[in-house]
Amino acid sequence: MAHTRDLKPPRALCQASAMATDPSAAAPHWWERPWFLTALILLSAVPLVWPDIPPLVDLPGHMGRYRLQLDLDRSPFLQQFYTFEWALIGNLGLDLLVVPLSKLFGLELAVKLVVLAIPPMTVAGFLLVAREVHGRIPPTALFALPFVFNFPFMFGFVNFALSMAFAFLAFGLWLQLGRLERFGLRAALFMPLTLALWVVHIVGWGTLGLLAACAELVREEKKGGGLVAVVSRAIRSCLVLAAPLALMLLWRSGEAGGETGDWFNLVNKFDTFLIILQDRWMEFDQVSLLLALGVIYFGARMKAFGWERLLGLAAALLLLVFLCLPRIVFGSAFADMRLLPFVIAVALLAIKPPATEDYKWARAAALAGLAFFLVRTAGTTASFLIYDASYDRELAALNALPRNARVAAFTHYDCDAVGWPRLVHLPGIAIVRREAFSNDQWVAAGAQLLRVNYPAGGTFVSDPSQLVTRNSCRTKHWRRIDDALREVPRNAFDYVWLLRPPPYDARLTTGLTPVWRDGTSVLFRIER
Repeated sequence: MAHTRDLKPPRALCQASAMATDPSAAAPHWWERPWFLTALILLSAVPLVWPDIPPLVDLPGHMGRYRLQLDLDRSPFLQQFYTFEWALIGNLGLDLLVVPLSKLFGLELAVKLVVLAIPPMTVAGFLLVAREVHGRIPPTALFALPFVFNFPFMFGFVNFALSMAFAFLAFGLWLQLGRLERFGLRAALFMPLTLALWVVHIVGWGTLGLLAACAELVREEKKGGGLVAVVSRAIRSCLVLAAPLALMLLWRSGEAGGETGDWFNLVNKFDTFLIILQDRWMEFDQVSLLLALGVIYFGARMKAFGWERLLGLAAALLLLVFLCLPRIVFGSAFADMRLLPFVIAVALLAIKPPATEDYKWARAAALAGLAFFLVRTAGTTASFLIYDASYDRELAALNALPRNARVAAFTHYDCDAVGWPRLVHLPGIAIVRREAFSNDQWVAAGAQLLRVNYPAGGTFVSDPSQLVTRNSCRTKHWRRIDDALREVPRNAFDYVWLLRPPPYDARLTTGLTPVWRDGTSVLFRIER
């Protein structure tokens, strides 16, 4: 009896046995350590650190609208052209955040700080979800991180991007509370969280609901029972996420609902697939996409890896939603294409970490994923630096523009180009910095709350009147530059601002006096 304590297994042996049966109990690898994950999160913000205006297509236009919503009631000049009325719609993320933040930092810095936070928040959400689903960070999860700089983000859908960052962080919390069986606390937290997420952007709320539904289906399926019982229990668990439906009914019952249309445009959807990572260098972006798809394929095929059911189901359902969504939802264009990068990201997150004995595969995948992340981050940083320099050159024209001017701006749209030029909405900064009227603001019921009312400007008062082409486009109905210069009602404007325009007939600028010029860009004063 005196030696019975010798029969107890040593603590180290117990720990070794636990690690052999539970991969999450093993010591973390270098790619799972907190310092490394923190570095990844911080590095994802690097491309946005230097530019004073994040070079995203629509963002300067959004900034013009933010200036109007903040200062319109104090500007008799701008009140001649714009009206802004607050309403509850599912697309108010930055619109609301800039109200308090602009008082602390000014409008431009406030916008930059929020946009700067989106990639790190999204990366943190990806990593949190991966950790909760797999019990540890799979090395292949690193391949998902560059997808935070996806084409919808580059397009400047900042409310959407912010909502997706919140959605993945919230889903990680949903999984964690479910793992801890804190269902009462989860219900209490997610009632207000989902309401707030819907206000940021409706797609973020919908994505969270889909992800949570997948999680609950998998959880309930493990408990057993028939299909009907499993689905009914999963629905009950997710009912707490349905609170925003009341806001949806309120939104759609008013005038701010916006149109919905362009269903099952498969050609457009295929084109969207090709530009998931598009920024500046098409070959670089498409090779990167092919590498990510290769990781998904081999991750599913290789014995050392495989797919996790929950996230595999989520990726499949997100893909199905992308295929079924129309291009325009409630007044927001490109609604379907916004989901596609997250289909790829979730599929990458779904790849399981290899078992302990397959460490060589895990290390190779982690090194490759880290290289992929660093190369993509370096490429995006270089691209943004170039865009920032071009923004600074073009915005130097505002030094020659007096306050309270009426500006008709025109910038080049290449009919054969893939994607959109980054100067499309740069004239919106004239509203921000010079309290000017600019013809780049878009009017879309349900998508935003600004209205343009300037009959004297005819069809030159809102987006896309600022887009001009060299020749007529087959698929787009933008004006040719010569037609725009010929038809713009000069009595309704004080200045014509050409931002890298296509070649035009110089005789059409008779009566226009250049007050600033840089290369082909020029700011003309209209002489009365």
